[in-house]
Amino acid sequence: MKNYICIPFISLCLLSIIPEKVYAYKYGLGSCLDQDREQSIWSAIKKENVDGFIFLGDNVYGDIPNGKLSKMKKAYQIQKDRLPIWLMNYKDILAIWDDHDFGINDGGGDYPFKQESEKMFLDFWKIPNSDPRRKRDGIYFKQTKIIEGVEIDIIGLDTRYFRSKLQGKKNAYQPNNDSSATILGQDQWAWLKSSIFNSNAEIIVILSSIQILATNHPYEKWDNFPLERKKLLNLMAIAAKDKTIIAVTGDRHRSGIYQNQDFVEITASSLNRPASRDKETDPLLIGNTYREKNYGVLNIEPSKNKITLSIHNKSGQKLNSKIINIH
Repeated sequence: MKNYICIPFISLCLLSIIPEKVYAYKYGLGSCLDQDREQSIWSAIKKENVDGFIFLGDNVYGDIPNGKLSKMKKAYQIQKDRLPIWLMNYKDILAIWDDHDFGINDGGGDYPFKQESEKMFLDFWKIPNSDPRRKRDGIYFKQTKIIEGVEIDIIGLDTRYFRSKLQGKKNAYQPNNDSSATILGQDQWAWLKSSIFNSNAEIIVILSSIQILATNHPYEKWDNFPLERKKLLNLMAIAAKDKTIIAVTGDRHRSGIYQNQDFVEITASSLNRPASRDKETDPLLIGNTYREKNYGVLNIEPSKNKITLSIHNKSGQKLNSKIINIH
């Protein structure tokens, strides 16, 4: 009789000491998605069982040389039908833009149709009328999440709407050292500083369409405006004293993971438009860059005190990864 009584008692005791299952939160990451090319990469992304997805720009290719938006409208119509239903059923879809869904290749603040383009962007991503983006210039935003009791701020930057002119020729840009030159513009800079200095989050994820840490390549990057890059790095360094900072970028048609003393940056690009050049290095690059079709994963696991950034090819094979310990 004692044995029969003890069995359920032991089972109850075991149940009481087995910890409750804790769920992490996983974002898929990607950029450079041409609506007119095949999109088989979504099959591998679906197998990741992501909780949400972050689009990092060039989410459609709707630009034409004269900057008019006739192709953009058609591009969004096509992309709407091509994005997987399972993906668009997620409530947590975040998006910033880059030049090809802004309206003109390598375009900036002097683009004449940027207001009309912004409306197309906000409409496509179903940004509600109550959202601040509907009432101001630029598509920058902040979202706060609580994951396993840990507060996380995701800050999406607009590197197009306010940006000053690039110096030099296309694909051979030179530093613009003019003290008045800007990437974010005065209002967005003020908003960004306030968002970071007033943040109660333990983790801040900054989304930028163009790369922050890379300096060697001759294409678009924050280092084309050295004073702006220094300003951003200083701001992130201050925040990194008591927060974990992650940067997530796109644009390059090749992926990579970069690190300085204050934060790690993952570049996730391209979903279906791979790069043509074979080799690229950078002082802050960890390992290699990958020019094949790829996506990124941002896996936030506060209960394990870690964040994992990883790059995967179109078959889901992991190409590179980096684990960051949460402060």
